[in-house]
Amino acid sequence: MSQYDYDLYTIGGGSGGVRAARFAGQAGARVGLAEKGDLGGTCVNVGCIPKKLMSYSAHFHSYFADAAGYGWTLDGEQRFDWATLIANKDREITHLNGIYQRLLDGAKVDLHRGFATVEDAHTVNVDGKRFTAKHILVATGGHPDKPDVPGKDFGITSDDFFHLKTLPKRAVVLGGGYIAVELASILNGLGSEVTLVYRRERLLRTMDADLGVFLADEMAKKGIKLVFDATIAAIEAPQAGEQVTKNVRLTNGDTLQAECVLFATGRTPNTGKLGLEKAGVVLEKNGAIRVNEHFESNVPSILAVGDVIDRVALTPVALAEAMVVVARLFGKGERSISYKNIPTAVFSHPNIGTVGLTEEEACKEVGEVKIFKTDFKPLKNTLSRNTERTFMKLVVDAKSDRVLGVHMVGGDAGEIIQGFAVALQCGATKAQFDMTIGIHPTSAEEFVTMRTPVA
Repeated sequence: MSQYDYDLYTIGGGSGGVRAARFAGQAGARVGLAEKGDLGGTCVNVGCIPKKLMSYSAHFHSYFADAAGYGWTLDGEQRFDWATLIANKDREITHLNGIYQRLLDGAKVDLHRGFATVEDAHTVNVDGKRFTAKHILVATGGHPDKPDVPGKDFGITSDDFFHLKTLPKRAVVLGGGYIAVELASILNGLGSEVTLVYRRERLLRTMDADLGVFLADEMAKKGIKLVFDATIAAIEAPQAGEQVTKNVRLTNGDTLQAECVLFATGRTPNTGKLGLEKAGVVLEKNGAIRVNEHFESNVPSILAVGDVIDRVALTPVALAEAMVVVARLFGKGERSISYKNIPTAVFSHPNIGTVGLTEEEACKEVGEVKIFKTDFKPLKNTLSRNTERTFMKLVVDAKSDRVLGVHMVGGDAGEIIQGFAVALQCGATKAQFDMTIGIHPTSAEEFVTMRTPVA
C-alpha cells in the first residue's frame, strides 16, 4: 500500500478539478476532491452556462421585432418575467451539479465537502480532517474583483448578477472586457436602460482592435449608452438594496442614476486562504500559482490548472490542462497543450468569435501582413427592420500566405469560428480558403469569398 491516503488530491470542484479527478480515477488512481460550494465551479454556476442561457432569453426581444417583417403577427402584449427566467436557469444549474456528482461517483472519487488548505507538500486539511496525497492539484479558479472606490459595497459583481431578485430598470456596468459587454447586452435585451463605462478608448482591448470598435457601434444602435475614458469615482445611496436608486459619480464629472451598479473589472485567482505560501509554493503578484510546462509549482508534488494559474481563463483550456496533468501522472504523458490558436467567443449582442493573432500581433510576429475585411447586413435582417450588421476579418502572413487570424462580429459568431479554428490549427493558407466552396446563402461563406486585401 502507498504511504499516502490518495494518489491525487484535487482542491476545487470546477471544470478543471473535476476533469482531472474523474480521469485519474478512471485510470485506477485513488482520488480525493474537496469542494465547499456547488460542483461545476464558475462556469456552471455563475459563468458560461447561466450567462449563455440568459443571453438566449435576451435575444427574444429582437426576434419578436424581426418577426413582423417575415409575416408574423404577435397578438397581445409581450411581457418578460425575470423570476421565471431565474427559476428555470437555477433548475438547469442544479441538474448540471448533479451530473458532476455522478461523474465523480462513477470514477470512484471521494468527495469531501468543505474548505481545503494545504499544510505541506503532501497534506491537505479539509475543515479539520487531514488527508495525505502523493500529488496535490489546486484548481480553485478565481473570483471577480471590486474596484476600491467609495461606496463599492453598493455595487455587485458578475457572481451576484445571476442571483438578482428583480431586473433593474437602470444599470451601470463598469468595464470593457468580455464579461462587461456580455452582461450589458443581456440587461439591455431584457429591458434595462444600460450605461457601460470604460476607462479606455475601446472595448475588448486584448482582441483585434476592429472587433471592439465595431461592437461598440452595434451596442449603441441597440440603445446602450457607452462612456469611454472614464471610470466610477464614487457610488452614493441612502441604503443597500436592489431597487434603491444609486448616484454614480464618474471621473469625467457626470453623475448617473441606476438601481444596479455592476463591476466587471477583472478576476483574481483564489489562492488567498489556501496556505500555499506556508507549503513553500511561489505565487505571482496577483496570487496566481507559478507553474512549469507540466503544471508543477516549485514544489513538484503540488500542481495547478485553470484560472488559478492565470494563463488563459477559459473552461476548455482548464479541461485540456487537466488532461495533460492526468496523462503525465497516471498515463503515458502523451498529451500536451499549445496556447496558440485558442478560439473563443464573446456572447455580447451581437456575438464575437475570434481565433489566432490580432492584426497588431501578426505585424509584430511576421512583419508584413495582408488584411481582408467585410462588413454587411446578413440575409436574415433584410426583411426586418433590424439594422444589425456583421463584420469579418482575416489576417494573413504576406510571405507564407498562412492565415494567422480569423475574427468576426455577428450572429452565431462562436458557432462559425469553431470550424475555422481547426483550419488555423492545421496551418491553412489563404489560397486554401479561396479554394473552399462556400455554403450559400450563409454568413460563414464570406470567410472563403474575400479576395481583395484592404491592407
